[in-house]
Amino acid sequence: MKKLLNLIFVIFVVFISANNLFASERKIKIGLLLPLSGQNQDIGKSVLRAVNLAINKIDDPILEIYPKNNFDNSADNLKAAQELYDQGVRIFIGPIFDKNIKKLEKFNDAIFITFSNKNKITHNNLIYAGVNATSQLAAIKKFLENNDIKKSICLIPETDFKEEVEKGISQAKINFKKTFYYNTEPTEITKRIEKITRYEVRKQNLLDEIKRVENSDDPNKEKMIKNLEKKDTLGKLGFDSVIILDFDESLKSVITSLIYTDVSTKRVYFITLNQWFDESLIKEDSSQNIYFPSINKKNYDNFSNLFFKKFNSYPNQISFLSYDLIGLVYYLTRKNNSEEVNKIFNQENIFKGKTGIFKIKNKKISHVLNFYKVENGKFIKIF
Repeated sequence: MKKLLNLIFVIFVVFISANNLFASERKIKIGLLLPLSGQNQDIGKSVLRAVNLAINKIDDPILEIYPKNNFDNSADNLKAAQELYDQGVRIFIGPIFDKNIKKLEKFNDAIFITFSNKNKITHNNLIYAGVNATSQLAAIKKFLENNDIKKSICLIPETDFKEEVEKGISQAKINFKKTFYYNTEPTEITKRIEKITRYEVRKQNLLDEIKRVENSDDPNKEKMIKNLEKKDTLGKLGFDSVIILDFDESLKSVITSLIYTDVSTKRVYFITLNQWFDESLIKEDSSQNIYFPSINKKNYDNFSNLFFKKFNSYPNQISFLSYDLIGLVYYLTRKNNSEEVNKIFNQENIFKGKTGIFKIKNKKISHVLNFYKVENGKFIKIF
């Protein structure tokens, strides 16, 4: 009887200890700084919904989310951050836009994970989680090496993004044959591409060759002339791929100008940056056979379908990233000492999410991206 009582007492003590341990386990508090009203409220609400999906998927009571409207304003963002900080929050996802990060360095024992794809360190407590230029150019470099492409020219638009892609090229250590810059005005693009591709020279080469054959005694000159007249230009291009570091209509204008100057995907590779599976690319003939790095499309489609089924609307790219960031924060805080949340991004770590693989080192996030081709109206995965 005494042994039985001792056994019951031991079980009771273990039960109490386990419950006390669970009750005292430090909560992982994550603040969300989002535009939940105003012009960008749809983006903020989409992110909030994606975060809720991630919380339900993880299903761990130690994880707590504190959404806060920052009104897409730097002053209101600072106020919202202060209110959550006073409630014990030290991990923040947001703000979404780079313009709202002002004065967040005052919270030096907290971390802020922004969705910006900027590749820089402005504050010691700021983590940039967007798919940056370095990650994209690293994937482009892999594709070039896999296909033995060694004579690439790079086209960079004169925009605010220029500095980012230049830094990405340097960090990815890609050696281009030559780099050109261009004005994004459509009429200026055509003039610039004509000069870059030596269009007038190659066009004159063709005319000169036709004239030479006409004046020759070659018995097959009529056939030769007919074949030459089918061409637009004559002469080697001097490069085997064109890396166009641009987006949207400006990108399409460059592609159109290249085709106009007799530089087609039959002759060289056309490669660009992450286009987030822009449907307009697969609808236009000029956009076929273009290559680009991006996140995992299969996972993106599955997430979009799940999101639509739950909320009757489709998510944006930022909300897809936010889904992974919840999992990333949860993983890092569980793996490390959650009492030192401002240090969880210091160590080298790898996390596999829905968007792909995250690499974390020295408070920087990089993405290991997949590679795709636009072909016959579809996005084809290359690797």
